[in-house]
Amino acid sequence: MKIRIKGNAIRYRLTKSDVNLLYKNLDLQDSTSFGNRSLIYQLKAAEQKSLTASFVDDTITVIIPSEKLDELAQTDRVGFDGNDGTLYILVEKDFQCLDDVAEDQSDNYPNPLAAK
Repeated sequence: MKIRIKGNAIRYRLTKSDVNLLYKNLDLQDSTSFGNRSLIYQLKAAEQKSLTASFVDDTITVIIPSEKLDELAQTDRVGFDGNDGTLYILVEKDFQCLDDVAEDQSDNYPNPLAAK
């Protein structure tokens, strides 16, 4: 799972394994260490209508509607977005890059533009 934060927007990009784990466990978490503290970022699924987000105790939590998670895991849907107040939230599948990159992309989704 990757996150990108820019201004008042947060974007989660999920590999195939990430989507499968989130679908199975209804929870997915990772962290980045900053010396003696860590930034924790997580996704959780719940029975609600829209995406919501919070930041408490060094943890960014985005709650995904269970219905949207079902769609993400069981269809070709690429992702979904929404706003929680002024925060823009995007959750999407992570596609393989078309450029040559050093990072391991074996668990990423095939890029639909690769055939063009």
